[in-house]
Amino acid sequence: MSSENAATTHGSPERRYEPRFPYHAGLEIEWGSAILKGHVREISSDGMFIEMEYPLWLGATFQARLVLNPPLTLHCVVRRVEPGRGIGASLKAAEADGDTRLKALLNSLSGR
Repeated sequence: MSSENAATTHGSPERRYEPRFPYHAGLEIEWGSAILKGHVREISSDGMFIEMEYPLWLGATFQARLVLNPPLTLHCVVRRVEPGRGIGASLKAAEADGDTRLKALLNSLSGR
């Protein structure tokens, strides 16, 4: 077994394939007619961890706006819930140029 497959987070097997980067930015979550506030703690090309006071539940889908200039809209699904801390969500860019903008953000975070 490679060390990559043996990595654990809080006692569970590591399932992430894309590198994660620390990132601190505001996030607005569209939930029905409400706008919830969150804070991104880390991000990758296919997911992010969002700190929020009242997390959504496992499997919840939502649209989020990452506070960039201009904002980046993302389609998200809750994949992990950490009560009192936040949620891990998968993401997909909602806009035509969203993948390019997300890749540019990740490149800047990786030091490329």
